[in-house]
Amino acid sequence: MKTQVAIIGAGPAGLLLGQLLQRSGIDNVVVERRSRDYVLSRIRAGVLEQGTIDLLRAAGVSARMDREGIVHHGFELALEARRERIDLSGPTGGRAVMVYGQTEVTRDLMAARDAAGGASVYEADDVALHSLESEQPFVEFNRDGERERLECDYIAGCDGYHGVSRASIPAGVLREYERVYPFGWLGVLSDTPPVSEELIYARHARGFALCSMRSATRSRYYLQVPDTEQVANWSDERFWDELRRRLPEDVAAALITGPTIEKSIAPLRSFVVEPMQYGRLFLAGDAAHIVPPTGAKGLNLAAGDVGLLASLLKQANDEGSGLPLQRYSERVLRRVWKAERFSWWMTSMLHTFPDEDGFTRRIREAELDYLLGSAAGRATIAENYAGLPMQQ
Repeated sequence: MKTQVAIIGAGPAGLLLGQLLQRSGIDNVVVERRSRDYVLSRIRAGVLEQGTIDLLRAAGVSARMDREGIVHHGFELALEARRERIDLSGPTGGRAVMVYGQTEVTRDLMAARDAAGGASVYEADDVALHSLESEQPFVEFNRDGERERLECDYIAGCDGYHGVSRASIPAGVLREYERVYPFGWLGVLSDTPPVSEELIYARHARGFALCSMRSATRSRYYLQVPDTEQVANWSDERFWDELRRRLPEDVAAALITGPTIEKSIAPLRSFVVEPMQYGRLFLAGDAAHIVPPTGAKGLNLAAGDVGLLASLLKQANDEGSGLPLQRYSERVLRRVWKAERFSWWMTSMLHTFPDEDGFTRRIREAELDYLLGSAAGRATIAENYAGLPMQQ
């Protein structure tokens, strides 16, 4: 097999890159080690920045998103009993976010790829990347018991934190930056109406809580828990009782509870590798960086990565030169680090830390109080939450 771009990973990053390249006339093949059904079964975040919304529209995959997505022009901070709404659209010239599940984005991209006749290989075993520094890199994998070889001009590593792409870069090339937090998020999904029309981020002495949603009838709620906690310790009743304790009284009184249909604990970490390219391999999404979910940046960062990468690959193809791609890492990391900063800041401001002293806690409270009391401070929060420009 031969193609121009081999894309490793059929999550939203890989599929969006494939869609953008397809529309630019650049041949590509997606290679995924999991099954198609498995990819669609993964439950992930669902808040899309304005830039991601615009990119999905430009990619021609926004019809269902525009029908079913819920546009939010703000979100709320609940600080014990105090409630503060952050207006997103006013300070940002009309920008907003949209609640639309990552699984639905993936489904739309899969359907678009099928309709366009794009080549995808699912359940590819023992994927290996070769000759990354040469002009003719290639990918090998097992399919139906046969070893296959995919020759290409470039490889895009969109296969996540545990994927083969980053692991294929020789030792000593990458610099890793990491912050592991001493807590996780216990999340539940329930077929109950959301407690609020907009997301509520709650800071409380007992720990952080988030009230989110997937639709007008499906809610997503989270609680901060120790990193040693186990899902089995949390019955539905215990979860709802604890969530009420961490919310303002009027919000807790309006909470509609019911059986949960999914329950899991996600650890929180910040992670970045530099550079995000090696030879003709380019990393994107979780293969190169992870953010705590507090700032709703994971999927949006991945979209920014592949949006820039698709643009540079088109430029390289049009010019017949790889020079435009040489600055991919330098350019994309500027946006990555800004999003990492905001996600770290949101996490630091709203969570309780087990080893935090009283002085540090009061400084955090003073910083947030200062920003909320300033038009410029609120604008800073709004422009970061709604999303910084995609291409830096």
